[in-house]
Amino acid sequence: MDLTHLRTFLAVHRAGSLTAAARQVGLSQPTVTAQVRALEKELGQQLFQRKPRGVVPTSVADELAAEVASHIDALAAIAQRGLPSHDPFTKPLHLAGPAELTTTRVLPALAPLVDQGLRLRISLGLSDELLAGLVDGRFDLVISTVRPRGRAIGAVPLTDEEFVLVAGRSWASRIDRKQLIEEGANCLRDIPLVSYAEDLPVIRRYWRTLFGTRPSGIAALVVPDLRGVLTAVVAGSGISVLPRYLCTQELASGALVVLLDPKIPPINTLYLAARTGTDHAPHIAAVRRHLLMQARLW
Repeated sequence: MDLTHLRTFLAVHRAGSLTAAARQVGLSQPTVTAQVRALEKELGQQLFQRKPRGVVPTSVADELAAEVASHIDALAAIAQRGLPSHDPFTKPLHLAGPAELTTTRVLPALAPLVDQGLRLRISLGLSDELLAGLVDGRFDLVISTVRPRGRAIGAVPLTDEEFVLVAGRSWASRIDRKQLIEEGANCLRDIPLVSYAEDLPVIRRYWRTLFGTRPSGIAALVVPDLRGVLTAVVAGSGISVLPRYLCTQELASGALVVLLDPKIPPINTLYLAARTGTDHAPHIAAVRRHLLMQARLW
């Protein structure tokens, strides 16, 4: 079998799309299609079923991928090590993640690598669209607030974010903390909520976890950035639920007050994701390793 055809086949199998695979291997879509068909002809068996959105592997393709994946990845790693330059940062790294964590934790953590020559390109957004961009080859690494699924992406836990129910000084002084512990969400029903989306995603999760119910009201203020939510709550616009890492300074200064201190606070695990088979690339491996080490301190 032609190794180039096997490499292309593996990219299609992982991506679930001829177009995405073409971007990953640096070929045109017709060339990728031709190589897959050539491999199917050589095997005498169908490898993929064409669907309106991408392709679905047959059992033959799954078996072939299991047989060749480790070998193709190992050859790619050897090829990378054989490059004349030993500098892992000869290529720019495209990293994407949520705006808040990326700007407050990730960028400071990567500053030493930038000083060593890393060229970094950052994109911000919601996890679903960023993971789709990872599969398509637009990003090298993605920090995701949801656990990625599928063959095309490999992911490891990066860090846990703890959520806290907070208010600025003005609202905190009007909320009876003892009553809140005893009565739960009922004593908060008349207090304005500040959220980053209309459907109150973070607040709703906190309410469901600690109070066993959904928020009874709608948001008084919606700003699509948790840093904006933080600013609004400190200024007295209402209460909200924020990741603790984002408001450490405000909590320390007293500008923000934690309204509840549960024994087991709600958390969310964030994942560091890369396309399957790209861990050997020097710039990706170096940044991935550095972030996993630094995240222990977050």
